[in-house]
Amino acid sequence: MPQLPSLERLENYYEKVRSLIFERRSLKFTGATPFISFSFDDFPRSAYLVGGAILKKYDIRGSYYASFGLMGSESLVGEIYSLTDLQELVNDGHELGCHTYDHTDSWKGKPDVFEESIIKNQQALKAIFPETPFKTMSYPKRHPHPRIKQIAGRYFKCCRGGGQNFNAITLDLNNLKSYFIDRKNRDDPAELKALIDTSTKANGWLIISTHDICNNPSPFGCEPKFFEEIVIHAVHSGATILSVYEVYLSIYNHGFQNSSGVYEGK
Repeated sequence: MPQLPSLERLENYYEKVRSLIFERRSLKFTGATPFISFSFDDFPRSAYLVGGAILKKYDIRGSYYASFGLMGSESLVGEIYSLTDLQELVNDGHELGCHTYDHTDSWKGKPDVFEESIIKNQQALKAIFPETPFKTMSYPKRHPHPRIKQIAGRYFKCCRGGGQNFNAITLDLNNLKSYFIDRKNRDDPAELKALIDTSTKANGWLIISTHDICNNPSPFGCEPKFFEEIVIHAVHSGATILSVYEVYLSIYNHGFQNSSGVYEGK
Protein backbone atom coordinates (compact mmCIF):
# COMPACT_ATOMS: atom_id res chain seq x y z
CA MET A 1 0.00 0.00 0.00
CA PRO A 2 1.49 3.39 -0.96
CA GLN A 3 2.45 5.67 1.91
CA LEU A 4 0.11 8.63 2.32
CA PRO A 5 1.65 12.10 2.61
CA SER A 6 1.77 13.55 6.11
CA LEU A 7 -0.71 16.19 7.24
CA GLU A 8 2.15 18.70 7.44
CA ARG A 9 3.12 18.07 3.82
CA LEU A 10 -0.49 18.40 2.69
CA GLU A 11 -0.87 21.68 4.54
CA ASN A 12 2.36 22.99 3.05
CA TYR A 13 1.20 22.02 -0.46
CA TYR A 14 -2.16 23.74 0.12
CA GLU A 15 -0.43 26.93 1.28
CA LYS A 16 1.98 26.87 -1.66
CA VAL A 17 -0.78 26.45 -4.26
CA ARG A 18 -2.88 29.27 -2.82
CA SER A 19 0.18 31.51 -2.64
CA LEU A 20 0.96 30.86 -6.29
CA ILE A 21 -2.56 31.28 -7.67
CA PHE A 22 -4.19 34.18 -5.84
CA GLU A 23 -3.45 37.92 -5.63
CA ARG A 24 -0.87 37.84 -8.40
CA ARG A 25 0.70 41.01 -9.79
CA SER A 26 1.81 39.60 -13.11
CA LEU A 27 4.37 40.85 -15.59
CA LYS A 28 5.36 39.26 -18.86
CA PHE A 29 9.14 39.05 -18.64
CA THR A 30 10.33 39.03 -22.24
CA GLY A 31 13.92 40.20 -21.82
CA ALA A 32 16.83 38.51 -23.59
CA THR A 33 19.14 38.73 -20.57
CA PRO A 34 19.21 36.10 -17.80
CA PHE A 35 19.61 37.35 -14.21
CA ILE A 36 20.79 35.91 -10.91
CA SER A 37 20.32 37.49 -7.48
CA PHE A 38 21.68 36.43 -4.07
CA SER A 39 19.52 37.15 -1.04
CA PHE A 40 19.69 36.50 2.70
CA ASP A 41 16.76 36.27 5.12
CA ASP A 42 16.80 37.36 8.80
CA PHE A 43 20.21 38.90 8.07
CA PRO A 44 22.42 36.99 10.51
CA ARG A 45 25.85 38.63 10.89
CA SER A 46 27.55 35.72 9.13
CA ALA A 47 25.49 36.40 5.99
CA TYR A 48 27.27 39.73 5.69
CA LEU A 49 30.66 39.12 7.36
CA VAL A 50 31.24 35.80 5.57
CA GLY A 51 28.75 35.75 2.70
CA GLY A 52 29.26 39.42 1.93
CA ALA A 53 33.04 38.96 1.82
CA ILE A 54 32.58 36.18 -0.76
CA LEU A 55 30.27 38.35 -2.86
CA LYS A 56 32.71 41.27 -2.64
CA LYS A 57 35.51 39.02 -3.88
CA TYR A 58 33.56 38.63 -7.14
CA ASP A 59 32.23 42.22 -7.23
CA ILE A 60 28.63 41.17 -6.49
CA ARG A 61 25.98 43.00 -4.48
CA GLY A 62 23.23 41.03 -2.73
CA SER A 63 19.87 41.66 -1.04
CA TYR A 64 19.72 41.44 2.77
CA TYR A 65 16.25 41.19 4.30
CA ALA A 66 16.15 42.66 7.79
CA SER A 67 13.69 42.53 10.68
CA PHE A 68 14.64 45.49 12.89
CA GLY A 69 12.95 43.89 15.88
CA LEU A 70 15.60 41.14 15.76
CA MET A 71 18.64 43.44 15.51
CA GLY A 72 21.41 42.40 17.91
CA SER A 73 19.60 39.28 19.12
CA GLU A 74 20.57 35.61 19.12
CA SER A 75 18.48 33.33 16.92
CA LEU A 76 18.37 29.89 15.33
CA VAL A 77 20.55 31.24 12.53
CA GLY A 78 23.08 32.81 14.87
CA GLU A 79 23.70 36.39 15.94
CA ILE A 80 21.59 38.89 14.02
CA TYR A 81 23.13 41.98 12.43
CA SER A 82 24.30 45.03 14.38
CA LEU A 83 23.95 48.74 13.61
CA THR A 84 27.55 48.76 12.39
CA ASP A 85 26.79 45.88 10.03
CA LEU A 86 23.88 47.86 8.58
CA GLN A 87 26.03 50.90 7.93
CA GLU A 88 28.82 48.89 6.31
CA LEU A 89 26.34 46.87 4.23
CA VAL A 90 24.77 50.00 2.77
CA ASN A 91 28.21 51.55 2.15
CA ASP A 92 29.19 48.40 0.23
CA GLY A 93 26.26 48.92 -2.12
CA HIS A 94 24.12 45.95 -1.06
CA GLU A 95 20.34 46.20 -1.02
CA LEU A 96 18.62 46.36 2.36
CA GLY A 97 15.15 44.82 2.12
CA CYS A 98 12.18 44.43 4.45
CA HIS A 99 11.45 41.23 6.41
CA THR A 100 8.81 42.86 8.67
CA TYR A 101 9.76 44.31 12.06
CA ASP A 102 8.62 41.34 14.13
CA HIS A 103 9.51 38.55 11.67
CA THR A 104 5.77 38.02 11.32
CA ASP A 105 4.50 34.72 9.92
CA SER A 106 3.45 35.27 6.30
CA TRP A 107 0.70 32.66 6.33
CA LYS A 108 -0.61 32.56 9.89
CA GLY A 109 -0.09 36.22 10.74
CA LYS A 110 -3.18 38.42 10.86
CA PRO A 111 -3.24 40.79 7.87
CA ASP A 112 -3.55 43.97 9.98
CA VAL A 113 -0.73 42.84 12.27
CA PHE A 114 1.44 42.00 9.25
CA GLU A 115 0.82 45.44 7.77
CA GLU A 116 1.66 47.13 11.07
CA SER A 117 4.92 45.19 11.16
CA ILE A 118 5.80 46.39 7.64
CA ILE A 119 5.16 50.00 8.62
CA LYS A 120 7.10 49.66 11.89
CA ASN A 121 10.08 48.20 10.04
CA GLN A 122 10.02 51.08 7.56
CA GLN A 123 9.94 53.58 10.41
CA ALA A 124 12.90 51.89 12.10
CA LEU A 125 14.88 52.04 8.86
CA LYS A 126 14.01 55.70 8.30
CA ALA A 127 15.30 56.58 11.78
CA ILE A 128 18.75 55.28 10.79
CA PHE A 129 18.83 55.85 7.02
CA PRO A 130 16.31 58.60 6.12
CA GLU A 131 17.27 58.40 2.43
CA THR A 132 17.30 54.58 2.08
CA PRO A 133 13.73 53.21 1.94
CA PHE A 134 12.87 49.55 1.54
CA LYS A 135 12.00 48.81 -2.07
CA THR A 136 11.55 45.02 -1.89
CA MET A 137 10.66 42.51 0.78
CA SER A 138 10.91 38.79 1.52
CA TYR A 139 8.19 36.88 3.33
CA PRO A 140 9.15 35.49 6.74
CA LYS A 141 8.73 31.84 7.72
CA ARG A 142 6.15 30.49 5.24
CA HIS A 143 4.44 30.91 1.90
CA PRO A 144 2.50 34.20 1.87
CA HIS A 145 -1.24 34.07 2.40
CA PRO A 146 -3.13 35.71 -0.51
CA ARG A 147 -4.33 38.53 1.76
CA ILE A 148 -0.75 39.10 2.90
CA LYS A 149 0.38 39.21 -0.74
CA GLN A 150 -2.23 41.84 -1.47
CA ILE A 151 -1.06 44.03 1.42
CA ALA A 152 2.67 43.63 0.72
CA GLY A 153 2.14 44.48 -2.94
CA ARG A 154 0.97 47.96 -1.95
CA TYR A 155 4.25 48.77 -0.21
CA PHE A 156 7.00 47.27 -2.38
CA LYS A 157 8.12 47.11 -5.99
CA CYS A 158 8.37 43.33 -5.64
CA CYS A 159 8.21 40.67 -2.94
CA ARG A 160 10.16 37.41 -2.74
CA GLY A 161 9.04 34.01 -1.50
CA GLY A 162 10.43 30.50 -1.98
CA GLY A 163 9.41 27.76 -4.39
CA GLN A 164 12.83 26.27 -5.31
CA ASN A 165 12.64 27.50 -8.89
CA PHE A 166 13.52 30.42 -11.16
CA ASN A 167 11.28 33.14 -12.59
CA ALA A 168 10.56 33.25 -16.31
CA ILE A 169 8.01 34.39 -18.92
CA THR A 170 5.47 35.68 -16.37
CA LEU A 171 6.63 37.11 -13.06
CA ASP A 172 4.45 37.46 -9.98
CA LEU A 173 5.81 40.63 -8.39
CA ASN A 174 3.85 39.80 -5.23
CA ASN A 175 5.60 36.44 -4.85
CA LEU A 176 8.82 36.02 -6.82
CA LYS A 177 10.24 32.50 -6.67
CA SER A 178 13.61 31.72 -5.13
CA TYR A 179 15.78 28.71 -4.42
CA PHE A 180 16.73 28.25 -0.76
CA ILE A 181 20.05 26.71 0.24
CA ASP A 182 19.56 24.78 3.48
CA ARG A 183 20.14 21.39 5.13
CA LYS A 184 18.14 19.60 2.42
CA ASN A 185 20.51 20.48 -0.42
CA ARG A 186 23.72 22.03 0.95
CA ASP A 187 25.78 18.84 0.71
CA ASP A 188 25.52 18.50 -3.05
CA PRO A 189 25.81 21.59 -5.28
CA ALA A 190 24.86 19.70 -8.46
CA GLU A 191 21.13 20.46 -8.22
CA LEU A 192 21.60 24.20 -7.82
CA LYS A 193 24.30 24.36 -10.50
CA ALA A 194 21.93 22.61 -12.91
CA LEU A 195 19.18 25.09 -12.03
CA ILE A 196 21.55 28.00 -12.68
CA ASP A 197 22.30 26.55 -16.12
CA THR A 198 18.62 25.91 -16.89
CA SER A 199 17.56 29.40 -15.80
CA THR A 200 20.33 31.05 -17.79
CA LYS A 201 19.45 29.07 -20.91
CA ALA A 202 15.78 30.10 -20.51
CA ASN A 203 16.71 33.78 -19.98
CA GLY A 204 15.15 33.51 -16.54
CA TRP A 205 15.72 35.22 -13.22
CA LEU A 206 17.04 32.95 -10.48
CA ILE A 207 17.07 34.28 -6.93
CA ILE A 208 19.32 32.21 -4.64
CA SER A 209 18.45 32.58 -0.96
CA THR A 210 19.83 31.38 2.36
CA HIS A 211 20.38 32.53 5.95
CA ASP A 212 23.65 32.04 7.86
CA ILE A 213 26.96 31.18 6.21
CA CYS A 214 29.46 29.61 8.59
CA ASN A 215 31.43 26.43 9.23
CA ASN A 216 28.72 25.09 11.54
CA PRO A 217 25.54 26.36 9.87
CA SER A 218 22.00 26.17 11.20
CA PRO A 219 19.48 23.99 9.34
CA PHE A 220 18.67 27.11 7.31
CA GLY A 221 22.17 28.04 6.14
CA CYS A 222 25.27 26.62 4.51
CA GLU A 223 29.05 26.49 4.74
CA PRO A 224 31.25 29.15 3.08
CA LYS A 225 32.87 26.58 0.77
CA PHE A 226 29.48 25.57 -0.64
CA PHE A 227 28.32 29.15 -1.05
CA GLU A 228 31.48 30.23 -2.86
CA GLU A 229 31.26 27.25 -5.20
CA ILE A 230 27.76 28.36 -6.17
CA VAL A 231 28.86 31.99 -6.58
CA ILE A 232 31.69 30.93 -8.88
CA HIS A 233 29.30 28.87 -11.01
CA ALA A 234 26.92 31.83 -11.21
CA VAL A 235 29.73 34.17 -12.26
CA HIS A 236 30.68 31.86 -15.13
CA SER A 237 27.07 31.13 -16.15
CA GLY A 238 26.71 34.12 -18.45
CA ALA A 239 23.87 35.61 -16.38
CA THR A 240 23.93 39.20 -15.11
CA ILE A 241 24.20 39.19 -11.29
CA LEU A 242 22.34 42.00 -9.54
CA SER A 243 20.41 42.60 -6.33
CA VAL A 244 16.68 41.87 -6.38
CA TYR A 245 15.74 45.55 -6.73
CA GLU A 246 18.36 46.14 -9.42
CA VAL A 247 16.87 43.33 -11.52
CA TYR A 248 13.37 44.75 -11.06
CA LEU A 249 14.67 48.17 -12.10
CA SER A 250 16.47 46.75 -15.12
CA ILE A 251 13.29 45.03 -16.31
CA TYR A 252 11.22 48.16 -15.72
CA ASN A 253 13.68 50.50 -17.45
CA HIS A 254 13.83 48.30 -20.53
CA GLY A 255 10.09 47.92 -20.69
CA PHE A 256 7.81 44.97 -20.17
CA GLN A 257 4.29 43.83 -20.87
CA ASN A 258 1.82 43.60 -18.03
CA SER A 259 -0.67 40.74 -17.70
CA SER A 260 -3.05 42.54 -20.10
CA GLY A 261 -0.37 42.65 -22.79
CA VAL A 262 0.08 46.42 -22.47
CA TYR A 263 3.64 47.64 -22.94
CA GLU A 264 5.02 49.64 -20.03
CA GLY A 265 8.42 51.07 -19.31
CA LYS A 266 10.45 53.94 -17.98
